[in-house]
Amino acid sequence: MSQEIERYLQAGTRANTRRSYQQALEHFEVTWGGFLPATSDTVVRYLVDHAATLSSNTLKLRLAALAQWHVSQGFPDPTKTPLVRQILKGIRTLHPRQEKQAEPLQLRQLEQCVLWLEQALEQARAEDDLPRLLRCCRDRALILIGFWRAFRSDELCRLQVEHIQVRTGEGMQLFLPWSKGDRDNQGQTFNAPALARLCPVQAYVDWISLAGIARGPVFRGIDRWGHLGEQGLHPNSVVPLMRAVLQAAGLPSELYSSHSLRRGFATWATRSGWDIKALMQYVGWSDGQSALRYVESTGVFPGQLSALQHISNWPEGLP
Repeated sequence: MSQEIERYLQAGTRANTRRSYQQALEHFEVTWGGFLPATSDTVVRYLVDHAATLSSNTLKLRLAALAQWHVSQGFPDPTKTPLVRQILKGIRTLHPRQEKQAEPLQLRQLEQCVLWLEQALEQARAEDDLPRLLRCCRDRALILIGFWRAFRSDELCRLQVEHIQVRTGEGMQLFLPWSKGDRDNQGQTFNAPALARLCPVQAYVDWISLAGIARGPVFRGIDRWGHLGEQGLHPNSVVPLMRAVLQAAGLPSELYSSHSLRRGFATWATRSGWDIKALMQYVGWSDGQSALRYVESTGVFPGQLSALQHISNWPEGLP
């Protein structure tokens, strides 16, 4: 395979997917001791050996990695045989397990986090503590944008100032050149509302004004002296950042992950009476199953909007 072809193949696969596939292949070859190219019988033995310890979603990811390797190398795909499909079905039947999901960050918990950040921000300003002032301001913007836009951690980390337009008193537009739901890499534009409280737009404006960011990544690392990094935050840093805020705000931080913002918004929207189509359109989901996985099912009562009586200016056409 030429270097040019390999370069475009790499560009056509998400970085997270490439890492996951590489880890899956290493597990198959190094940890388990399998050989590539593999046969269908070898794949079946691999599945059976891990049926009781790995979830069906993890096993499907391992199969996808094996399939991609064989196809890219010009070998027959051993994962597509009827025997492999039947074994996977049997594993799901004999080893049913509920997939772990992050706790959704509910609106009252979001408010608790923002209240703590604003108090810490004012204290840092009074004490002339620039590094802490910057971190609190950044974290408030990241959490509010992450919640109201239901963004993944990698999407938050890839936001660029030059791709964001603020309309004072109305909202903001955020453009992402690619995202997980944008299979063709055409780019997507997302709207976020200006709100009377817990406002993502004002939090963003406050952050870039304080940090003096005119272009490049919106969310960056901050060192002990208050210097901003040139690169955007790594997606893996969002979880410890969030958990530090949650813990400081008096919440059980270990229950939450970066998906908590996405699940929290989906749960709030459902309880507020949004139908699944409106939710999918707003978040960018292409199928209902993706949306339902993020919605907290217990206690969902449409029309509970009392907590947000003073929030206004939702994007036109949305609930």
